[in-house]
Amino acid sequence: MKKRFALASTLAFAAATSLGAQGLSSPVCTTSGSAQSNALQDACQQTYDLFTFLAPQLGISLAGGNATLGTGSTLGGIGHFSLGLRGNIVSGTIPQIDQFTPRTTGATPARQLPSKSQVLGLPTADAAIGIFGGLPLALTNVGGIDLLLSATYVPTIGSGNKDFSLVPKQNLQLGYGVRVGLLSESIVMPGVSFTYLKRDLPATTISGTATYTSTLGSSTANLSIVDAKVNTSAWRLVASKGLLLFGLAAGVGQDSYDLGATINTSLTSTVGGTSNSSVVATVPNIKRTNYFLDASLNLPLFKIVGEVGQVTGGTVNTYNSIGTERADKSLTYGSVGLRFAL
Repeated sequence: MKKRFALASTLAFAAATSLGAQGLSSPVCTTSGSAQSNALQDACQQTYDLFTFLAPQLGISLAGGNATLGTGSTLGGIGHFSLGLRGNIVSGTIPQIDQFTPRTTGATPARQLPSKSQVLGLPTADAAIGIFGGLPLALTNVGGIDLLLSATYVPTIGSGNKDFSLVPKQNLQLGYGVRVGLLSESIVMPGVSFTYLKRDLPATTISGTATYTSTLGSSTANLSIVDAKVNTSAWRLVASKGLLLFGLAAGVGQDSYDLGATINTSLTSTVGGTSNSSVVATVPNIKRTNYFLDASLNLPLFKIVGEVGQVTGGTVNTYNSIGTERADKSLTYGSVGLRFAL
């Protein structure tokens, strides 16, 4: 019985340590040591961790899996093109900003901020334009080249809502890339290609307000992530094969995210009045491995395609923990779309 109690205690301690220690050894926001300054520091650090935690989820919502749903083959040169429309969906976690409570003792690492599970999604349109058909071999072509274009719509969420809002400077953002054919799909041969695609999130402001009572009296913290930028680049190695009415495609690749924002925090309390802070946050060059599988229904004029995938790896550190998850946890995503090709 004692051994079981000791084991349970050890596991509980390990879990608590894992939740509290999210990678950053010290806060990025400073304090002068007063109660008002400590609370402002804590609010600033919570906002920084909010941005760092959300960024990988926004990155995979943007990058998705296959550059062109349902295929790994080049188009065949001049005169051929493909148009697609899809929705990328990620099973994510959203911090509950309205329940964040800055503390007059300042930022401390053993802090778990409230969160909830949330499905995140971004609609995306893509196009591929044949540039070069490739060099013919006996059963296939090699070295084909397609130009890739994409357009991502980032919705405005909760504009004017004090609890949480996400407001991009513009809702539509364009991306570009290239696909190089290693094998062109034929009756007997699969299509195999290498793709590179560059897509960015438009500068976006994420904000929320938390109202609470502390030793400073009635207090209100306004948390803002201003001009948040999530720049992504992704390469993929994809293979595909059509089987009359059905088709399959599978791929692996790597996503790279570069993140930046200005963290603005305002704290108003009965005792301390109003104080403000501003910190520039950058999280450069996060690299994550991406795996995905596509299945398509081939109709006369277009394809209906479903995709499921996962991203894993990379290191994203926060000071506070948000819920029970790390910012760099593995994420599962899916896509559903239509594709027309000629």
